[in-house]
Amino acid sequence: MPNDYLTTAEVADYLRLKERKVYDLVRQGHIPCSRATGKLLFPRQHIDMWVLSHLEGDQAQRQPPPPVLAGSQDPLLEWAVRESGSDLASLCQGSGDGVRRLLKGRAMLAGIHLLDAASGRYNEPAALGLGGVRDLIVLHWATRRQGLLLALGNPLDIRSVGDIAKRKAMLAHRQPGAGAAQLMNCLLQQAGVAPEALRWAAHPALSEDDLALTIAQGEADVGLGMESAVQRQQLDFIPLVEESFDLVMHRRSYFEPAVQALFEFAREPRFAQRASTLRGYDVSQLGRVLYNA
Repeated sequence: MPNDYLTTAEVADYLRLKERKVYDLVRQGHIPCSRATGKLLFPRQHIDMWVLSHLEGDQAQRQPPPPVLAGSQDPLLEWAVRESGSDLASLCQGSGDGVRRLLKGRAMLAGIHLLDAASGRYNEPAALGLGGVRDLIVLHWATRRQGLLLALGNPLDIRSVGDIAKRKAMLAHRQPGAGAAQLMNCLLQQAGVAPEALRWAAHPALSEDDLALTIAQGEADVGLGMESAVQRQQLDFIPLVEESFDLVMHRRSYFEPAVQALFEFAREPRFAQRASTLRGYDVSQLGRVLYNA
């Protein structure tokens, strides 16, 4: 099997360049590399993306999309956007909205966690209507723990999705198209709970934080959300699933300064420490290429 990381000499041979040219590209910040081990290493998958992103043709002539992060709200991602100085603007209104903005050229990247009920896999491009995007890439951001958010002390003694109907609990919910709404529908179906058997909150929560706050303020008894919300809103939590939260974008967007600044910051020790503090995150595979059209 080929090495996942290339040395300077190997990448020069791979690209048919002189080593001096490779060093020039590194100094200018034009080629993806890592110095995590004290020497230059070049991720093979990202080198391939870099080459493909410079293909001549109609796609190469397009203007880059605006530096906007769309899709689902993620506390760790939002913090990293601010701390990295990436200059990305956040417009997070759900995974489905992020996919639509990406397709229309209104966002540079989108964070998504959409479960395909048929395959049981997350963020499948074909299932999201992105299969025809010839320069699409999907990069892993984090594995997140999702579960039931409950009022502190769990006064209704809810232990499972099935208990929501049995206890006649008020269910906080996300807007249609949000990843959490899609996952909740799947969990209800698996538990054999009909939607009409539930008491739904009058209005959907438009973000992760809104849903958690709805429960903390007593406007709902339970809702599906991330474990990281427990600390922020002083809630109880019952873990249910581990999900993949990924970033989708056009290949060329990965090499835009804003996106490079974000991923460069995500390699710093301070980022890993923050992920550990927030709870419910596994960032060991961050940056792994899941799909490269």
